[in-house]
Amino acid sequence: MVRKTALITGGAIRVGRAVALALAEQGYDIALHYNHSSKEAVQTVEDIKKFGVGVKLYQANLSLPEQCRELIERVFADNHLSILVNSAAIFPQEDSILGNLGDWDSVMGLNLRAPLLLAQAFVDHAPIASHIINILDARTNQPGGDHLVYRLSKSGLWHLTESLARELAPNVQVNGLALGAILPPPGADQDHFERMAEQIPLARTGSPKAVGDAVNFLVGQDFITGTVLPIDGGEFL
Repeated sequence: MVRKTALITGGAIRVGRAVALALAEQGYDIALHYNHSSKEAVQTVEDIKKFGVGVKLYQANLSLPEQCRELIERVFADNHLSILVNSAAIFPQEDSILGNLGDWDSVMGLNLRAPLLLAQAFVDHAPIASHIINILDARTNQPGGDHLVYRLSKSGLWHLTESLARELAPNVQVNGLALGAILPPPGADQDHFERMAEQIPLARTGSPKAVGDAVNFLVGQDFITGTVLPIDGGEFL
């Protein structure tokens, strides 16, 4: 029996790592993408191997359009790829509505253009009953002037998720996960993260395991597409 492979972009750290481990635990071989996090990627590979599945590392700068298609073609050449999880993203600290928008190109390139280019390349080779999962942000449903370019990129990815679901059906199912307080924001300490629970109806923060469980749920369904599942404890209702 041929074991299916999942490609996780940004899979060395944070949410991407959690997704890679969750899919490995379910028996999927893993194609682990990273850009700069080489040390963390090697450690994640070692943790994935504990589940007895195959794992290969792939380095690429997905901000460069040509490397998006090259990555997909490299992974298909080595594996029976059937799942693409777009987790790689940029979250700039200085990104306000009154700012100079200096991060526009880099954020839009990685957070929005790359998932589209990866999906285009993926569908050229994908077998029937394949899945694309996009990692979104629940806060984009709530207006705000902070992290403007990031919000716009993730809002665009939300729309892209729904559009791809229509365009790529019936062979590829496309869904998304809109995350709330899953991990401390970059640069924030654990105390700050725990205080975030005060704003959440369920009175607690989430965990990377919740994201991994949700990915496993979606790739196990054959009648769900175009859905964005919020994992935010009700924070953005």
